[in-house]
Amino acid sequence: MQATISTLPCDLCGSRKHSLFSALPETQLCAISEAKNLTPHRRGQILYYEGTKPLGIFCVNAGVIKVYKTASNGKEQILYLAKQGDFLGYSALLGEENYTNSAMIIENAKICFIPREAFLSSMMKNQEFFKRITKQLCHELGVMEEKLTDASQKSIRERLAFLLLQLANTYGVDGGGYQRIDLLLTREELAGMVGTATESVIRLLSEFKKDGLIELEGKKILLKDKKGLARLSDFYA
Repeated sequence: MQATISTLPCDLCGSRKHSLFSALPETQLCAISEAKNLTPHRRGQILYYEGTKPLGIFCVNAGVIKVYKTASNGKEQILYLAKQGDFLGYSALLGEENYTNSAMIIENAKICFIPREAFLSSMMKNQEFFKRITKQLCHELGVMEEKLTDASQKSIRERLAFLLLQLANTYGVDGGGYQRIDLLLTREELAGMVGTATESVIRLLSEFKKDGLIELEGKKILLKDKKGLARLSDFYA
């Protein structure tokens, strides 16, 4: 059981502008603030397990969370990474189903848990908020469909090059003239995001480095040639 910390009101939260709560009026934000709990989590901790029942939703105040499914052989397929302002678990809650995936902290996080009743009440009272939730669900469905298409039509090399560009766009910082992905991901996690074996990712990263596309600093990755990675992700098999 995680210890809660002093709960920051939603209207003062820095992640609000990144979240679906950004357009909620003050009265509804106050109701959410009174109902929620803000809890710190460390890397490696599980937020929720696939197959369990949602009792509310999670809003990421800080940190990074991987959302993944586990195959019968124990291999993970990472669906996406959740970051500041993202909601987690709301599709299962709205569908009145158990979680269809699991979520694990991969960068120390602070996460607000909002009970079911408070979240649904805000949706019912605010048509615009309801529409934004619906739009987000449709967007996520489209992203999953695109990933399925990529998995069947693109090579592992192309998918890894594209993933590195995506990670750099979201978590990239200046790294001495190059763009460094400021997120600690294991090679196993990269493989889980691409949908391949860890050995394949290790081999391809070595090849990318040899070709002058990236540089490696331990587990951190620096992008030296983003245009080259873009060409690789689009054209080369």
